[in-house]
Formats: sequence, C-alpha cells, structure tokens
Amino acid sequence: MEVKDIEMSKIVISQQNARKDLTAGSEDANLDDLANSIKEKGLLSPITVIQKGDLYELIVGQRRYLACKKLEFKKIPAIIRDKSDDTDYLALSLIENIHRSDMSPVDKARAYSSLFDKYKDYSQVSKETGVSVVTIRKYVKLLDLAPQLQDRLNTSEGVVGIDAMSRLSSTFSSTEDQVKVFDSVKGFTGKMQSEIIKRSEGDASKVPELVERAMQGEFNVTMCHYGFCDLMSGKLKERISELIDQGKSLDELLSPS
Repeated sequence: MEVKDIEMSKIVISQQNARKDLTAGSEDANLDDLANSIKEKGLLSPITVIQKGDLYELIVGQRRYLACKKLEFKKIPAIIRDKSDDTDYLALSLIENIHRSDMSPVDKARAYSSLFDKYKDYSQVSKETGVSVVTIRKYVKLLDLAPQLQDRLNTSEGVVGIDAMSRLSSTFSSTEDQVKVFDSVKGFTGKMQSEIIKRSEGDASKVPELVERAMQGEFNVTMCHYGFCDLMSGKLKERISELIDQGKSLDELLSPS
C-alpha cells in the first residue's frame, strides 16, 4: 500500500462503492460546500483506490474526488491498496462511510445486504464493519419497505426514524399497508411511531384508533416500555395527563399530598 498523487483522468468510480446517493446529507454539506472547504484548506484526507492496469478504481472518497473534480484538480493524493475481491472493496467503502450522518440509510442497507450475501452470517458482517448485528438487521429490513417509502428515507430521519421504519417493514409485509400506516403515523416522533406500529400487531385496521389514542396523550412511550400503559386505569391516565398539563414534575406526581 502506498500514497501518491495520481491523475484525476485515470480514476473511475467503483460499482462497489457503498455511497450511491450523493444528495443524502446535503442539508448539512453539499459538494459545493466540500469543494469550498478543500479550496481553502486543501484535501486533508487522501482518497483510496486500487490500480487496475492504467486506471485506478475509486473505493473510498467519492465525494472528495467529485469535489476536487469541480475544482478542476489535475491530480489528487490517493492511497493505493493491493487488489482484493469486490465485496472487500464494499467493506472498505462501508467502513469509511458507516458512521457518517450524511450517508443514505438505503445505501447502508444495500451495502450490509451485499456483505451478508457473501458471508451468510450477520456476526461476520458485524465483525467486518464494527456495527452490531441488531443495527445491521434493522438496516437490511429497510430494503423490504415499499419503494416510495425507501425514497422518503433520508438522513434527517436519524436513528429513531430508522428504528420505526425497520419495525414498519417487519410488521407489515404488504407495501400498500406499509404506505397507509406510514401516512397515518408520520406526524409522530419516531418512538411513538414504533409504539403505534408495535401495538397494531400487524393489523392496519387498528392503526386509526391507536393514532387517536396517541393524539390524546394516552401513550407515554417511556411508561409503555415498562408496561404501565396497560396496568393503569383510564381515569389514572387522565389524571396524570391533567397534572402534566399543569406543569407538575414527575416527583410531584409521585409525592403524597
């Protein structure tokens, strides 16, 4: 492995690059912003390539490469790695991008899925990427979402949003039901979305009533986590809601009068 300046014209983007959606995260920093930063401060991290004949296949650093291309760089510093198989390229690209908030969740899901196709073992994928099996499974489940819901996924959803969308995909196999349920719960926080979807038990007809109950403040997701929602009477829930509306703290609610 060596680092040297290579000609931009000799670089091709690998099909195994994990990042496909370059617009993801653009609300934070788009290519123009990155190009301006490179223009002012220089390229702080080299890209990673593998040499194939007279060309270099770009494995890691696609946004940096495109930003430098916008700046009309003739050469770019690059780490030249030894040859390996395509899925190893994918692992390298995924590891580079996996902890970035601006990588499309669907790109992550596809990359995890491709690695699983090779290893047939989520534990091995976890070992290769340093990401927990639980998280990997959540992302892969996003690929079972209706295409129009995958299109709506973006980095502004955050971790909680991914949890809710993964649960939606696991709970409803029908894409029609997925879209219908998502449209019903999309105004809630991710945790509340997950709670409603979980309580529906895969029956889309239950969702409207659950949404109504959630809007009335019946579900406190922290308390529901411990099963208190089911243990408390309706009157007790109403009383707690009234006290919360009055600005009472939890300590005050629990203190004897």
